[in-house]
Amino acid sequence: MVTTMRARVGGRVFLGGQSYGGRQASMLAAGEAELVEGLLLLSYPLHPPGRPADLRTAHLPKLTAPTLFTHGSRDPFGSLDEIEAARALIPSRTALLPVTGAGHDLFRAPRRKGADIADEIATAFLNLVG
Repeated sequence: MVTTMRARVGGRVFLGGQSYGGRQASMLAAGEAELVEGLLLLSYPLHPPGRPADLRTAHLPKLTAPTLFTHGSRDPFGSLDEIEAARALIPSRTALLPVTGAGHDLFRAPRRKGADIADEIATAFLNLVG
């Protein structure tokens, strides 16, 4: 699908997703180095809740695209420190945008509007990929 889109539309191609969708996007990008020019991973499910030893990181060292992780500080699928450790496995540029107080649903952070969080994510992604 991404290859078809690239053939039909000029310019850069970015891929991303929320939770499992982000995991699938990252696995696809890891399998094809030149497939996308950037990844946006929202609430990446680093491990199942309560099972921090079951890391889903084997493919991360193969990522070549700049990657933005946006992650809630209360996400049961991985702590911010665990996401930082996962970022260290990726040889390309990465960034982490933490959302304080948010769980796996980033847009339900206490005292924050979803639109403001979306703006922050868009700005951080554009800063990363240029």
